[in-house]
Amino acid sequence: MPHLGIHASRLYPMLRRYFRSVGQRPSVARVSSILGTRQRIAWAGAGGLVAAMGVGRFAFTPLLPVMESDHALTSSGGALVATANYAGYLVGAAALVVRPRVNTTLHLRAWAVLLIVSEALMAVVSGVAAFSGLRFMAGVASAVVFVGCISTVTAARRHGASTAVTFSGVGIGIALSGAVVAAIGDLLDWQHLWLVSAALTAVFLVPMLVVDVEPEAATVPAHRDRSAAHRLTWRFLLMSYFLEGVGYIVIGTFLVAAVSAGSSAGEVGPLVWVVVGVAAAPSVALWSRCARRFGAHRVLVIALAVQAVGAVLPALSSSPVVAVVAAAMFGSTFLGVVAVTMAVGSALPVARTAAILTAVYGVGQMLGPLVVAPVIGSSYVVAFAAAAGVLVMAAVAAFGVARTMPSGPSETSPAVDSRTPAFVAQGIEQPSPKG
Repeated sequence: MPHLGIHASRLYPMLRRYFRSVGQRPSVARVSSILGTRQRIAWAGAGGLVAAMGVGRFAFTPLLPVMESDHALTSSGGALVATANYAGYLVGAAALVVRPRVNTTLHLRAWAVLLIVSEALMAVVSGVAAFSGLRFMAGVASAVVFVGCISTVTAARRHGASTAVTFSGVGIGIALSGAVVAAIGDLLDWQHLWLVSAALTAVFLVPMLVVDVEPEAATVPAHRDRSAAHRLTWRFLLMSYFLEGVGYIVIGTFLVAAVSAGSSAGEVGPLVWVVVGVAAAPSVALWSRCARRFGAHRVLVIALAVQAVGAVLPALSSSPVVAVVAAAMFGSTFLGVVAVTMAVGSALPVARTAAILTAVYGVGQMLGPLVVAPVIGSSYVVAFAAAAGVLVMAAVAAFGVARTMPSGPSETSPAVDSRTPAFVAQGIEQPSPKG
């Protein structure tokens, strides 16, 4: 074996010195001064999201058709396994809301190891029950790592770190997982592809594992009276976000499998997931800029309408070009919808908007695969048509939000503001008022 110049036992201390100070607890301020650039904490967080979300959580999407072709899973079984993962994510997120003190360096490292182990074990178990248990564990781990990365980078914002950079890790990870399956999917079986995913997860987690987690600061929103108009807007928003959770997750789980099953688009199946990731990476910044200019309550309708059109395209045509367009429309909207929905919620006099909206969204994405499970065994067309219909209803509910949003200097045109507690909780940074 060639000499690499750095012994393996020395690699961790070197990385630790790179991301933190030696001999004292590594506050974000101290880390930033050592790095010499303000964005290394942000990129460490991005690596964590590549691992936890883009690969650890969403690698199942491009791997599902490979597992189906090897008869390891059926389409309906895949829906159950996906639901288990989303249930785990909801449990992890809810636990962190109820017990925020769990957001610590020790917990992040422990769950990061469990995430890697859960992916590796996918290669050695069989059956829907075993797969579901492992994906449930991966869902919990993804939530813990996600919150730890975001809270740490959010704390580093005062030193110049950008959570927009960090959030791009989701899209980068999605693109990476699709690229891996497209590049070596014909050379390796699904078991080895899961091992590759576990290895990628481990590699991208390293920078975050040598940084101490900075818990999110506790904030209590000021109490404001809720008028009848506020209550109506809030109900429309909850309905819209719940329906988005149901509709988007059908696309996010079965897009590659649906394209791969198409007679003329099957060869580009894994590549469409790359398109999703590439489109998703800059989407939060782009939709946030639109929301700041035109008002999030108006932009939300547009984002959901675009996503609904993208969802129905695979049901209308199996053309490779149509598949790529649908992937781009989905990738460019699903994170943007989160951003603009949280902007609207933060403008309403409702406490804990981020927690409530995230819970509603989580319930919706748990139900999505179960709703279409009875039909995907025979046709993905029906499943995607159903998802498109749900997203249309979400857009209609968002139109209700736009029509009922109360007038006021801060509420007529709610803009994305990185200073609002709801956005801090979601980990999404928006452009400052000065752009």
